[in-house]
Amino acid sequence: QEIVSRENEEENNGVNLMEFSDEILLHILSYVPCTDLVLNVRRTCRKLATLCLDKSLTHTVLLQKDYKVNKDKVKQLMRDIGKEIYQLNMAGCYWLPSSTIDHVTRCKNLVKLNLSGCHVTSLRLSKMLSTLQHLRSLAIDVNPGFDASQLSSECKATLSRVSELKQTLYTPSYGVVPCCTSLEKLLLYFEILNRSREGFMLSGQLMVGESNVPHYQNLRIFYARLAPGYVNQEVVRLYLAVLSDRTPENLHAFLISAPGSFAETGATKNLLDSMARNVRLDALQLPKAWINGSGLLQHLKFNNPFYFSFSRCTLSGSHLIQRVINGGKDLKSLTSLNLSGCVHCLAPESLFRKAEDDIDSSILESLVVSCCNLRHLNLSAAHHHSSESIGNHLCQLLSRLKHLLSLALPVCSITDVAANVEKPPMASNLVPQTLGRKVRIGVQTYPRNLADQANQKIESSVFWALMGSLRFLETLEIIGSSFSSAMPRNEPAIRNSLPPCVRAQSVGDSEVAAISQLTYLQSLTLAQLPNILTGSGLINIGVQCQHLRTLSLANLGTMGKMVYMSALMDMLKHCKCLRDLRLEQPYFCAGAQFFQALSHCSSLQRLCIVSRSGTLQSDAVMSFMANCLEVIMCHMFMGESLTVCRNLQQSIVRSFQADRPALNVVIFPLLHEDLTEIIRDVPMRHLDEITLFKSRVAEEPPNLWW
Repeated sequence: QEIVSRENEEENNGVNLMEFSDEILLHILSYVPCTDLVLNVRRTCRKLATLCLDKSLTHTVLLQKDYKVNKDKVKQLMRDIGKEIYQLNMAGCYWLPSSTIDHVTRCKNLVKLNLSGCHVTSLRLSKMLSTLQHLRSLAIDVNPGFDASQLSSECKATLSRVSELKQTLYTPSYGVVPCCTSLEKLLLYFEILNRSREGFMLSGQLMVGESNVPHYQNLRIFYARLAPGYVNQEVVRLYLAVLSDRTPENLHAFLISAPGSFAETGATKNLLDSMARNVRLDALQLPKAWINGSGLLQHLKFNNPFYFSFSRCTLSGSHLIQRVINGGKDLKSLTSLNLSGCVHCLAPESLFRKAEDDIDSSILESLVVSCCNLRHLNLSAAHHHSSESIGNHLCQLLSRLKHLLSLALPVCSITDVAANVEKPPMASNLVPQTLGRKVRIGVQTYPRNLADQANQKIESSVFWALMGSLRFLETLEIIGSSFSSAMPRNEPAIRNSLPPCVRAQSVGDSEVAAISQLTYLQSLTLAQLPNILTGSGLINIGVQCQHLRTLSLANLGTMGKMVYMSALMDMLKHCKCLRDLRLEQPYFCAGAQFFQALSHCSSLQRLCIVSRSGTLQSDAVMSFMANCLEVIMCHMFMGESLTVCRNLQQSIVRSFQADRPALNVVIFPLLHEDLTEIIRDVPMRHLDEITLFKSRVAEEPPNLWW
């Protein structure tokens, strides 16, 4: 009786959720997807029925990663709260039929609309925009068959008031740009392939009837990102031609991201000369050919710059200090800096320097002092070797940047120089990583539990100290300077990879364990760490980094064997918040034990495995998909036969597509000649965010689009 009375007393003293204030309840409800709020939660009681329709919850509706939403839910949502929605983000909702867009017309008060990745025809776009008279911000895709002549006068009137436009082009076209006469922000993503599906070569010439001139007179931000291919370069030059005639006076951000070689022409040179004379910039990114060997940076003027990207440029450290940092007077405002692939950016001169030579620590120190408010820094894809000078190691200097939220470094930059001098790399690590005969290597035993690992760590290690000083870091990338993914874009898969840098040979389990100090880590990328022997550091990360959502591991340890599988499986059992997992490792065995461990990741949504000569067990994959109900993307590029891959893909789609409308499955032999044709059908959201390997730190200016 005493026990029962005590339990009743505890129940009576318990806090009822409905007794919380409206402010607290609204804050709690803000974490619930809008579709659940409107279609489910508000039907539970009168109080929640009122709160779920509060303006703070219905003003902005985000559907871009609500993978459970379908056409009927969108229809009901728009019917119930359409008039209350001012901002609607449906980016990447590739699974919704194009007829879903018709229901957006109920949102009469829309100011911002993002339909990137959605299926929208010219006629549907015209009908929808004709009713959205308050629209000021728009994001759409321009696909083959788009015809601007089908846009009604009412639609063009709406577009004339749009000040922000994001346009992804899959075909040579101006899209709706000529109709947007009040543009202040223009973002262009060029995803045009060189060949059509039928195999015909495409031309960068615009379609007949699309020779209207864009209106750039009010432009403040111009951003263009090009996928590989000459057609994309031809089309972007047509967009830039108008800018070269007359540079907008209010232009303060000019950014062009172009892979490979993008030659400068007379028109682009005139544009840059005009910018140097007439504008003061806050953000800059240019193709490497436009900067290399020119004195452009010496003439450009900057106001309060917040973003610079000199990716792949041959910019030397002295030029960086003199022409960009300007003695440290004007760079306190800089929050994002991308020096990826700038092999000489931390050296005084590049003329007689080898890429593997030591950096000049004084240049990095000037950079750190001048840009003390940096939040995003990318130094990957280069050999940044520190000298033996005490206190001047790259990691020691970077530890002063207390505001960093994301950081990308080459593997060879984090090695402890003193440790390398005293103890050269083991002979086993110097074995060439080839696909020839395997060499049997003795494996050193490492502790598997946290206590032993902590006891063995080197307290004086510069990388341990760096991780300890960056407590609020959310994104970390440690990538080998010579690493290249086996799955490049628009090209056949790479069959061989370059060996890691000699300085990187000692980087392994203890450095990985140091990362576990980052309590707030959300995204981690590790690629080409040659001295991974057991992967014990991964377990530390799984236990202590409980906010980890994205994990990408590639080519860890010796190439001929998956040495860290046991540790990885132990790690995955602790990753309850993990949503995206990408693994790239030759000879990877995706078997029952791996998928059983992966099933502990209850929040997992996207899985990508890239493995040359890798194998998989179809039954294990099917069981994993049945147990992990949140998984909507499964990409596997392995060494299995085409028949095995097709049968498994069809089985997954047939079994789970009905309950998971957003399900996207691609299982295909990695070295098959038709891989590029398969890749082109992958939704851009998945392709860009997880399937293709790349460094994402400071890839774009922060908050470029909402």
